[in-house]
Amino acid sequence: MEVASAPTPAAAGMVDIRSLVPDIALEMRYAGTENFVGRRVDGYDAPKCYLHKSVAEALRQVEQDLRGEGLRLKLFDCYRPRRAVLDFMRWAEDETDQRTKPQYYPEMEKSQLVGEYISPTSGHSRGATLDLTLMRCEADGRCEPLPMGTGFDYFGPVANTESPRITEAQRANRERLRQAMEKHGFENYPKEWWHYTFKPEPTPDTAFDFPVR
Repeated sequence: MEVASAPTPAAAGMVDIRSLVPDIALEMRYAGTENFVGRRVDGYDAPKCYLHKSVAEALRQVEQDLRGEGLRLKLFDCYRPRRAVLDFMRWAEDETDQRTKPQYYPEMEKSQLVGEYISPTSGHSRGATLDLTLMRCEADGRCEPLPMGTGFDYFGPVANTESPRITEAQRANRERLRQAMEKHGFENYPKEWWHYTFKPEPTPDTAFDFPVR
């Protein structure tokens, strides 16, 4: 995997999703402390979502479709700098740091996370992968995330998109998200209900490392 030297989103062909959908809901977890690492992740200097322009345009179509049903998206992560991926790997290899195990991986040992969940390469670094959920919105604009059976970044079998351990309502919510995303070219990663990649990817063999600012 080549890591391109593009120093900015524009140089990498990416845009801020809010340039296309100004009021899209963002909860960019790795720019804060509410995540499986338990701190801000290297490379996330601002809570922003960058995606390749064609991917962002497809996501705008998903959001437009959903709003007609009283639903909206909430984004947790988009483009991820290469340096953040390496930060994840350092965390995964540090067996002494178990602070977030009760919330994020209670059913697994930390050493089991590398491979299926944490990898030395990530599709996020190519700017076509994102993590998100669905919200139900009221007429007054108030929105609440739909129950999905686990939180974002829960590492374990119950987070598998088709896990048999969730309720009918949770399964229906996961399926509604999948249908909305697949309609506009996004493919789900079966082990994580929140994880989608636009296909075909604009730069399938090129990752990026510019910081999120």
